Amino acid sequence: MVSRRPDLDDDALSALNQRFDGAEPGELLRWAWHAFDGEVAASSSFQTQSVPLLHAIARSVPEMPVLFLDTGFHFPETLAYRDHLTELLGLDLVVLSPRSGHDAFRREHGDLHRTDPDLCCHLNKVEPLEDALRSYGAWVAGVRRDQTRHRATALPITRRRDGLVKLAPMVHWTDHDVARYLHEHDLPSHPLLAKGYPSVGCAPCTRAVVDGEDARAGRWAGSDKTECGLHLTPPDA
Repeated sequence: MVSRRPDLDDDALSALNQRFDGAEPGELLRWAWHAFDGEVAASSSFQTQSVPLLHAIARSVPEMPVLFLDTGFHFPETLAYRDHLTELLGLDLVVLSPRSGHDAFRREHGDLHRTDPDLCCHLNKVEPLEDALRSYGAWVAGVRRDQTRHRATALPITRRRDGLVKLAPMVHWTDHDVARYLHEHDLPSHPLLAKGYPSVGCAPCTRAVVDGEDARAGRWAGSDKTECGLHLTPPDA
C-alpha cells in the first residue's frame, strides 16, 4: 500500500526550505514526523558521516525506522558498526535486501560490480529502497552539499513526481561539522576511518584514499561513477 503523501505546492516547499536550511537536524525531523503522521523513514549507510543524523533521530524521533541496505557486499566492520550504533542509540533498524536475495544474486550475476556497477547498485540498493519507500510519505537521507557535485545544490526538502518527499536535515553540514559533533557527543567512528576510508561503500568497490585525495576518491576508483543511484531522481519519479 502506498502511504499518504500530502500535497506540498511549490510555494509551500519554498517556504519550508527557507525555514529549515541551516536549522538543526532535529527541527526538520520533528516537523516531518508530525506533518506526515509518523509515516517517515530514514536510510543510512552506517559510516562515520552517518552518525550525527542517527544521533539526531535517536534524540528527536526515536520511533523513526532506519533503513539499512544489506547488499551482501559490506565490509564486516560496517556490519559490526551498524549493530553497535543500533544498540548504543536505540535505533529502530530495518534491514533491506535485494529482491532475489544475496545467494541468488551471486549465482545469477557473479561479479556484476566489475562489468556493470550501475546495474549492481540498482539491483542491490535502488530497487529494495524504492520498494520499502512505498510505505512512507517522506524519506530522510544524510546527503550534504559538500559531498559530490551532484549534491551541491541539494535542498532540505524536495518532492518527487510520485509525491514522495525527501528530507536532508544535514544538507548544509561539512566534514568539519561532522567531526565537531562526534567529538562533542563522544560518538564512535567507523573502524575503517582510521585505516584511510573516509567514505565507505561495498567492499569490492571501495579502497582507502591517500593524502591529498578527495574523501570519496576511494569509491568506484578508476571510473567516473560517483553515485550509487539512491540520490539520482528516477526518471518516472
